[in-house]
Amino acid sequence: QVQLVESGGGLVQPGGSLRLSCAASRITFSRYTMGWYRQAPGKQRELVAAITKAFSTNYADSVKGRFIVSRDNAKNTVHLQMNSLEPEDTAAYYCNAFDSLNNYWGQGTQVTVSS
Repeated sequence: QVQLVESGGGLVQPGGSLRLSCAASRITFSRYTMGWYRQAPGKQRELVAAITKAFSTNYADSVKGRFIVSRDNAKNTVHLQMNSLEPEDTAAYYCNAFDSLNNYWGQGTQVTVSS
């Protein structure tokens, strides 16, 4: 059974940083596009950042210049470095892996930005 396990969420003050990690198992990790999504209460889930198997990246406009997505194929891990966090970044963050046939989700990790 495929597993995506997120870690690194928590409570941080505005302007602070967090680094999320997602460890994947039972997939051929290097073949997948890996994404980070978030969902705030009462809002739809939205794409935050993604990195393809060719290491191309894209970001939501709201996080450009603040967040960095990276992957380590040797460790089957994708990271999201989040800097200059704002209260509006508060949400549950989900790891996603997809290719032409499959689409997998992690259980999510909560990020709360508050003073």
